[in-house]
Amino acid sequence: MSELFGNTQERRWYIIQTYSGYENKVKANLEQRIATMGMEDRIFRVLVPIEDKVFVKDGKTKRVRRKVFPSYVLVEMMLEDQSWYVVRHTPGVTGFVGSGNHPIPLSPREVEEIMSKIGKEAKPKVEVDFQIGDMIKVKAGPFAGQAGPVTGIDPDKGKIQFTVTIFGRETAAESDYTELEKI
Repeated sequence: MSELFGNTQERRWYIIQTYSGYENKVKANLEQRIATMGMEDRIFRVLVPIEDKVFVKDGKTKRVRRKVFPSYVLVEMMLEDQSWYVVRHTPGVTGFVGSGNHPIPLSPREVEEIMSKIGKEAKPKVEVDFQIGDMIKVKAGPFAGQAGPVTGIDPDKGKIQFTVTIFGRETAAESDYTELEKI
């Protein structure tokens, strides 16, 4: 084999492209190839970035796990001819992200962003079926039975701001998205 990449001793993250829907299979195949071919000292981690999302529609909450980058898998490795060959010839892998046969590693900032996005401590993102201006009715809490327009949405906290009329005056209120329904 020719010396394509030389013999660098630098651990970097690379992105490999896979057939659509084969990300987990590629991860399993690659981890098995790493073990059987004794590449643990050159290929360190294989990762399919997944994030949790919470969807709220018609007052029902649904938790979904989604791939952050469909059809891509991240690999932490030292790029050299043999490690490139092992990854590139794993069933389901269509190639490295880069120019031609030269994979381009992720920058440390990109790696940090991806890791924070999929961090285990991170709360799932909440996507609600409400828009600013939608009319809602409060199902529970101190404003139960009241109705009013949505004035703000805080997806990080899962809170919806709205206005209701109390004693003839418009009053700003905030409630958990689970206590509201669209009308």
